Amino acid sequence: MSAMRVDAKVVMLGKESVGKTSLVERYVHHRFLVGPYQNTIGAAFVAKPIQVGDKVITLGIWDTAGSERYEAMSRIYYRGARAAIVCYDLTDSSSFQRARFWVKELQNFEEHCKIYLCGTKNDLVEGDRSLRQIDYHDAQDFAEEIGAQHFETSSKTGSNVGESDYQSSAAEETGVDLGQKKDSYFYSCCHSN
Repeated sequence: MSAMRVDAKVVMLGKESVGKTSLVERYVHHRFLVGPYQNTIGAAFVAKPIQVGDKVITLGIWDTAGSERYEAMSRIYYRGARAAIVCYDLTDSSSFQRARFWVKELQNFEEHCKIYLCGTKNDLVEGDRSLRQIDYHDAQDFAEEIGAQHFETSSKTGSNVGESDYQSSAAEETGVDLGQKKDSYFYSCCHSN
């Protein structure tokens, strides 16, 4: 008997240089690339299949460009997304304001898209607390206000990107029973808690 296939579109949104590409790179390839990244133009796509019992869930992850000049294009990529990971840089307060913009966009145009709020570069603030520009509780309050889950991650260390303590109970649209399975931040984004 072959496995049932389920596709789930996930979109990464946020200001340029917040670390969206690094998150995807860490999750999909289990690595952190050192050195300057070339800015994403438009969007990049990667598929990540995950076996759950007799089902294969394929996460189609769209890593969108963060530059405001690509804003209109990003709407194309988040159309029909099942989940959005809205990223902000813990060391850049303007990135949190931009995350608020993307949340509003999703609420206006993709009302059925589950939103996840993701603070990036946690390794930097753990190394030097004075670098933190977004208070954890302020971000958590915003996440609760919009009905989103909130995570702080580090692509460099892998904290909250790969194996984690997030548990999923059932896929929202597919009915996939995941029981007590522990998996990644990306995996939990396509399932309700």
